[in-house]
Amino acid sequence: MPIRRFIKKIGIAVVIIVLGVIYSRFNPEDNNFFPQCPFYVLTDLKCPGCGSQRAVHYLLHLDFLSAFRANGLLVVSIPYIILGLIYDNIKNPKPWMLKGRKILFGKFAIHILLLIITLFFLFRNNIF
Repeated sequence: MPIRRFIKKIGIAVVIIVLGVIYSRFNPEDNNFFPQCPFYVLTDLKCPGCGSQRAVHYLLHLDFLSAFRANGLLVVSIPYIILGLIYDNIKNPKPWMLKGRKILFGKFAIHILLLIITLFFLFRNNIF
């Protein structure tokens, strides 16, 4: 592995660990130094990402119910994100892996995800 790639991976790991410690020790609901959602501040509507910081805090404390209440979309999307990262890091994928990747992360899947995110936004703001 080239040294630049190694240093980049170490840097990413350090950032994730530091953020993990911060989000574990401090609840974004109780501390003002966490950024507020600009969309919520301007519109008084919760965007699909609103509550993600609190959800991460609760997940780090293994409080899955509170995390789901803070942002259920984030909680249920974590396995999907992890699977995508795994697919991206497979060096020589087998044909069945490529087929699975196309099904789960292809153009049709992107449209389904956009629909899910839109519906999540509409339902959480009682727009229906």
